[in-house]
Amino acid sequence: MANRPAPALMLREDDRDQLVRWTRSTATRAGLVLRARIVLAASAGEANEAIADRLGTSRTTVIKWRARYQDKGLDGLLDEPRSGRPRQVDHRDVVAATLTPPPKKLGVTHWSTRLLAKHLGIGDATVARAWREYGVQPWRVETFKFSTDPELVAKVTDVVGLYLEPPENAIVLCVDEKSQIQALDRTAPMLPMQPGLPQRRTHDYKRHGTTTLFAALEIATGKVTGACKPRHRHQEFLAFLKQVARAYPEGELHLVMDNYATHKKAEVRTWLDKNPRIHVHHTPTSGSWLNLVEVWFSIIERQAIHRGSFGSVKDLNAKIRAFIDGWNDRCHPFVWTKTADEILKKANRQATSNAGH
Repeated sequence: MANRPAPALMLREDDRDQLVRWTRSTATRAGLVLRARIVLAASAGEANEAIADRLGTSRTTVIKWRARYQDKGLDGLLDEPRSGRPRQVDHRDVVAATLTPPPKKLGVTHWSTRLLAKHLGIGDATVARAWREYGVQPWRVETFKFSTDPELVAKVTDVVGLYLEPPENAIVLCVDEKSQIQALDRTAPMLPMQPGLPQRRTHDYKRHGTTTLFAALEIATGKVTGACKPRHRHQEFLAFLKQVARAYPEGELHLVMDNYATHKKAEVRTWLDKNPRIHVHHTPTSGSWLNLVEVWFSIIERQAIHRGSFGSVKDLNAKIRAFIDGWNDRCHPFVWTKTADEILKKANRQATSNAGH
């Protein structure tokens, strides 16, 4: 004779909403999700065996959590404190020691789990658990840079304003150079990508010289005017500016560029004075990231240079020119979204130095 199905489980007031939230949340532990589904199914009158089959668990488990909910409500579904030896080491002390520089006699810049464990006389697994609990990662380091430009606010406002609201009938170009691009030739031909295998190359290479890429990015279209030069002196930069002027023979040009010395040479300034339709907007010191052509430089580096193999500078230059031609066929506008106020607020330079800016 078959077992009679258990009567439907009666839910306490407002418990259903919380149970449903647990089943839908991606942050809820898998065990708690299973228990919530068991209770919801039981409240719908589903038999224990059917619940167990559908949820991939045992009938005993279903009966257990039905009973726990019936006895204690939602609290009965939560994990109870486990028995065991209480923690002997305060993780706060481990973290405090981690934040203290290692003794000079160790000759290291930061703690490892084993070094700190030996120093504190505890197990390295304990150190690792403390680091995970507090989110401490001594092996990681990041970089930052604060601008000391006394005209920081004015320059950020000027450049960002140019991006967001360019002058009517004017062309905005971001200009810069990517110098010292190496023509690296791998010592053996690269092996092509195959299913299950990435493209492979030798770790060693031959150097065949360097080139400098000058580029002007038109932000409204994404079109790039480029030139490869053997050096990056003011003479090459001035020649490139003249090339840009020929590429855009009519209308006002607004050039965004950084404070590199070659951009401010007397010969460059003199030529700009003779061409009043060309207006220059400088990014702040240590703020060349405001120049949108830097984004395009990262694109050409990833897509054409980094994984390339070049037998000569001539080959490298040809690859760069081919990429620019292909890019201009598929280019797209570069859209700036942050306002000057948002950038300056995030910079938060208040406690960095006593510089007068």
